[in-house]
Amino acid sequence: MVVAGLILFVTCALLVIAGITICNLLIFPRLKVNALSAQPAKVSVMIPARNEAAVIADTVRALLTQDYPNFEVLLLDDNSDDGTGALALAAGKADSRLRVMQGQSLPHGWMGKNWACHQMAQVATGDILLFTDADVRWQPTALSALVAEMTRTQADLYTVWPTQTTVTWAERLTVPLMAVVVLGYLPILGTHYVPLNVFGAANGQCMGWRRNAYQHVGGHQAVRDNVLEDVTMARMVKAAGLRLRMADGNSLIGCRMYRDWPSVRDGYAKNIMAGYGGALPLAVATVFHWLIFLFPWVWLLSGQEITGLGGWPLWPFLLVLIGLLVRAATAAFTHQRVQDALLMPLSVMLMTLIALRSFYWHFRFGGPQWKGRTIVRRTNNNPTAEFIQNQVTEQ
Repeated sequence: MVVAGLILFVTCALLVIAGITICNLLIFPRLKVNALSAQPAKVSVMIPARNEAAVIADTVRALLTQDYPNFEVLLLDDNSDDGTGALALAAGKADSRLRVMQGQSLPHGWMGKNWACHQMAQVATGDILLFTDADVRWQPTALSALVAEMTRTQADLYTVWPTQTTVTWAERLTVPLMAVVVLGYLPILGTHYVPLNVFGAANGQCMGWRRNAYQHVGGHQAVRDNVLEDVTMARMVKAAGLRLRMADGNSLIGCRMYRDWPSVRDGYAKNIMAGYGGALPLAVATVFHWLIFLFPWVWLLSGQEITGLGGWPLWPFLLVLIGLLVRAATAAFTHQRVQDALLMPLSVMLMTLIALRSFYWHFRFGGPQWKGRTIVRRTNNNPTAEFIQNQVTEQ
């Protein structure tokens, strides 16, 4: 009976995920070029950059070639030691729309990225505040498309999920799983229309704010100690009764997040525990994904009949097929390799290793480590607060 109950649970879970995926594939917005208003709002594009020498020049050049008529680019060099700021200035070729700022020392109680965004927001002059990452790639019409859609939907916060470029096997097997989560677990109708925080989500790689909405929720100061600031701010928008909208980047906005297994592992391990809400929820989520994406394979390959279920040989095959189709459909929608869906069990195992990395950081150091800083969970004053100490990451 225990096994039968487990199989029914896995079946129901996969059917729910498949149902959400189908609905999202039909109605999830995709960024597209539309006509701008007669007087387009000024946009402040803001980039926090720490040791981004490998990508920053291309990013600056791509932004300065946007066809949008009214914008500025602010880049904050967050104490880089690889010449990021100088490379950005050189790429800008004295363009008056570009301003490179030197970041101030990180105050106690702040996350590095949140502090950088806060500093830029204080000097930005745009009506729309657009926060983006140094590795995000912008096609020439992308900014116009984003502002047009933000205007059309009357969004207070408009967030875009960039089309991810994946090259190495580590990237191919892990990065597209973001699409599985967004399209398979997050009903877009709930995100857009249901006033519950649980439906709030956003991607810090591209978040466009109306200035008054950003100020209303307290800006990055309100999430200064939060490693998952994008999702938290989206939920603050929900709680404030403001309008949250999201879209797929549809190759107009793209990104290559990582380039090898160490960067994939550490990049996801940095956020995964906070994303699930703690160590115990992450452990539960890991087991859940074993059940829905690994157990059907084990059952199918074992060839064992399950007493009480009639020994129906098609059941495990159908469960495997549902999991593969969800992975393949979300890959196709987000311009990823559909054939990589066949390696979903391997993807789950890699995500398990990432979870183990997060557990190790949590119990060994008190929090994840990133770019020479350790995100430490404090137990005094505020037991849930997290902030970055200025210390060198242990190698």
